[in-house]
Amino acid sequence: MKKVLLLLLALFTVVTLAACGGSGDTELIIFQNKVEIDAILREYADAWGEENGITVTVRSCGGDACAYGDRILTEFQGTDQPDIFVIEGLGGFNDFKDKILPFENQAWMDDTDLGLTVDGVVYGFPVNIEAWGMGYNKDILDAAGINPASLNSLAGYRAAFEKLDSMKAELGLTGVVGMAAGAGMEWVTGLHNFNGYLSAGLDYDDRSVIEDLLAGQPNMDRLGQLADWVELLFQYADQTILLEGTYDSQVGAFKDQKVAFIHQGNWIDPNLLGAPAIDFPVGYAPHASVSGTVDAIFVGAPSYYVINRDGNNTDAANQFLNDLALTQEGHSYMVEKANMVPAFRSVTLPVTAPLSAAANVWAQAGKSWAWFQNDMPSGFGMGEAGPIYFQYAQGNITKEQFVQRLADLIRTLQ
Repeated sequence: MKKVLLLLLALFTVVTLAACGGSGDTELIIFQNKVEIDAILREYADAWGEENGITVTVRSCGGDACAYGDRILTEFQGTDQPDIFVIEGLGGFNDFKDKILPFENQAWMDDTDLGLTVDGVVYGFPVNIEAWGMGYNKDILDAAGINPASLNSLAGYRAAFEKLDSMKAELGLTGVVGMAAGAGMEWVTGLHNFNGYLSAGLDYDDRSVIEDLLAGQPNMDRLGQLADWVELLFQYADQTILLEGTYDSQVGAFKDQKVAFIHQGNWIDPNLLGAPAIDFPVGYAPHASVSGTVDAIFVGAPSYYVINRDGNNTDAANQFLNDLALTQEGHSYMVEKANMVPAFRSVTLPVTAPLSAAANVWAQAGKSWAWFQNDMPSGFGMGEAGPIYFQYAQGNITKEQFVQRLADLIRTLQ
């Protein structure tokens, strides 16, 4: 745990588009899931390809319009399979382990502790570090006389939400919280929100709850505490966004100062910095996913680049990843262009994007909860837990039924 937190402290100071460069016969194909960085990655890949005499093609699939997990299977059926693709945690590894080439003796491996390791073998290159808590607009909280430090318990949030709700007209708000739970937004609920059940309040390396889940054993007390938090979020959410909203409408409402809080992570920084960039200060407060005082946010490597063992250009793929991790050009791409928090110790560029900088405050204090949602079985979070959240948001089930259905879902893993 100490090594991971020290690393986090140090590190925090469908669309298909091609980036073609180089004049050689080698073509490196990258298939990735962050559509928000598609153009930026293509620009970097183009420059890297020119320098190395390699043609680089970037294919992006993600967001509301493209299901990455389905599309990657189609990619594997073609004659031009991707050389590099993305997985998310152990769940993704288990889905595609027969396609993944282990990393051996690569220079980047000594520059991070966050590579995806299974049985002592490194299989995944961490794309970046991401974090989320309850993002807030500090100007709105100040106008309502709310101290962000009070947002450290369910009771503290309830008092803040009630006050903001009573001032919606005065503050120009359509809701207190921007959170989407409908179709296509299951990753917000069944993955990110549900991760509070898996790790909130625990030491960073405490896997007891996720291991119990994988064994089909629900913790009813923790599920009840999670349900109390979800009930409060749903009660004070902008109801249109909650039931019908997309990623864009959720982020747009926060950017337009129509909601005081957003249930998203620092990956929305490119949206917040897009013209017109926000001109208000932001911060993170902990999720009150467990009872008592909460004092951390969720921090981890959410996804990994892996090399296709059946690809045609494994040497070029390794070269691309090493250069991404270890060169100034790669560092500039990650920090200054893509607004990422890189997972490599050699990166010294300061992180300035608003929510990434806010997350830095928590990481510097060593206050981090782990990401375990990607260690759940494939489809468990988005395909099964997410729809249960939506039923609750719609009012089709009670809070008690919400808890019971999640518990029954966990028991199916026995």
